[in-house]
Amino acid sequence: MTGQSAATSPMAQVDGAAMRYSRRGDGRPVVLLHPLRMQLEYFDPVCSELDAADVELIAVDLPGHGHSGAPAVDYTASYFTDAVEALLDHLNVASVIVVGESIGASIGLGLAARHCSRVAGIVALNPYDYGRWGGIRRSSTIGNIVFTTMLLPLIGPVVAQAGTKGVLRRVLDGGLYDPRHLSPQLVDELYQSGRRPGHGRALRSLSRNWRSWISARDRYPAIQIPVTLAYGDHDWSNYDERDANRRAIPAVRATTIHDCGHFSSLEKPAYVTALIRDFLTLPGLNTHKADT
Repeated sequence: MTGQSAATSPMAQVDGAAMRYSRRGDGRPVVLLHPLRMQLEYFDPVCSELDAADVELIAVDLPGHGHSGAPAVDYTASYFTDAVEALLDHLNVASVIVVGESIGASIGLGLAARHCSRVAGIVALNPYDYGRWGGIRRSSTIGNIVFTTMLLPLIGPVVAQAGTKGVLRRVLDGGLYDPRHLSPQLVDELYQSGRRPGHGRALRSLSRNWRSWISARDRYPAIQIPVTLAYGDHDWSNYDERDANRRAIPAVRATTIHDCGHFSSLEKPAYVTALIRDFLTLPGLNTHKADT
């Protein structure tokens, strides 16, 4: 997050993984969970917009991403959800609003479906719970080639670890309606993070476990807390997939972000910020704090 370098960001030892996070502000905890192949700096545009709000912003590098560790595990949807729940326990936060994008949104919905006691509400942006072999293959021709080749024996691990910065940029461009919103600085940071030990293996495992993200949707009807569900009108998901989630999540508030792709927090940070601020005003959100 802006103002805190990777070297000075705190780390939490959670279920065998060192998870990097950043905290700023004093108020209701808002936990930010990024998309696949991103890291906590992804939310810098939103954090800049929210800076004056009465919240504590907690941005996280998920395992196998950014500067977090990449333990040798299966990177399933349930693994990521377990890791984030353990991090919330470590931080001893309560009445948390989880704002997640892509896999971050799916993790947030998973926490809600399992009735995580520390979570009071979810803002789910473009949840990643659709698509044969994973939705990112719909991003572009090069995205489909890279993420398909990455799963092949022998060559797959090489592709996952050794991609060029230019290829990374082109793959990520496929998640934006307007690629100008992807800064060279963020691409540089993502490229360097992707070369960290174990991160290529983690990305490959996440991709191999694509079915786990789809099967996680089966538990959405169990959600009992407020959810705002937002999709970019140019997200990789199709109408039927979006509608299935709208129907599965009880009492969901659904909206569409216009002229926006899969990475809405980069492309429409002001709109995402407005969604969060509006969500914080909902009546009935649990407001107690964890004991310290």
